[in-house]
Amino acid sequence: MPHLFDPLTLRGLSFPNRVFVSPMCQYSCDGGLATRWHLVHLGSRAIGGAGLVMTEATAVSPEGRISPADLGIWSPAHVPPLREVAAFVRAHGAVAGIQLAHAGRKASTEIPWVGRGAVGPDRGGWTPLAPSAEPFAPDYAVPRAMSAEDIDRVVVDFRAAAARALEAGFQVVELHMAHGYLLHEFLSPLSNHRSDAYGGGFDDRARLPLRVALAVRRTWPDELPVFVRISATDWVDGGWSADDSVRLAQELRGIGVDLIDCSSGGIVPNANIPAAPGYQVPFADRVRSEARIATAAVGLITEAAQADAVVSAEQADAVMLARAVLRDPYWALHAAHALGVDVRWPSPYLRAAPARPA
Repeated sequence: MPHLFDPLTLRGLSFPNRVFVSPMCQYSCDGGLATRWHLVHLGSRAIGGAGLVMTEATAVSPEGRISPADLGIWSPAHVPPLREVAAFVRAHGAVAGIQLAHAGRKASTEIPWVGRGAVGPDRGGWTPLAPSAEPFAPDYAVPRAMSAEDIDRVVVDFRAAAARALEAGFQVVELHMAHGYLLHEFLSPLSNHRSDAYGGGFDDRARLPLRVALAVRRTWPDELPVFVRISATDWVDGGWSADDSVRLAQELRGIGVDLIDCSSGGIVPNANIPAAPGYQVPFADRVRSEARIATAAVGLITEAAQADAVVSAEQADAVMLARAVLRDPYWALHAAHALGVDVRWPSPYLRAAPARPA
């Protein structure tokens, strides 16, 4: 059986362990440019022993940002600061990953610790785009329903963003199809009420996400993996379901996607989500077994033994940690010690390393 600190190989890339740092928005950019905050924030998780360090949701276009302070990769100017981050992460033993995203109708919103709801044009905001002209919530902006040209542009934007991510030195690209953002909005019947080729039944609602995945897979080198984050269920009757997720994962595997990162929810504000430790692990387990594709489990995975049990039981191939590694950048090093696994600490920190297991 695999264990949390066993390596994982996908295509030609080997991850030193299965502790993956989940994408987490930092709301610390000006014009979408990575800053020293990103270098320190992401770099410290690499020093802390994670096998993969993933950037936050990185917008493929200016209107694809969640807030005006979000990270972006829509122009050549975004590449140099991201290259510095990716190089530092790789130099300290972790794989450097980037999540590419478009916020759809949840774009142009306030920084969370400042407020909530829409940010208007008078404060640097914009009109969001979405499958249908329906806001996420009453205090969000009413989006503009996308035209066929808008949809084609999104595919081009994701493809160009993937090429820039490769230029910046990232080794994994993840496509954000979860949490109520644009690609999830097309997938879910709760947010997609189109009557053209991009709305209606499963095949039509999945058309844009699959076009994006295919375009990125063709851009990304064959030897490097592509991940997709999904919301495995909307947690609402009549919404996107776990059955849909298995079917989508099968389609994505056929395109050449290598791992499904299984989260949930986010499409509507009033879903009743039964959050509890490891509550999303069953989705990763089911997608892995039924779609025959590698998965990552995410959501209230906080303890070393808990994370190891998920991997050892082959419920997922890796765990994505979020708040746990915000609280402790060195979670992976501490988890290895708790599990009795001998891992190398960074040389400048060796004097603080606990005694190695006998």
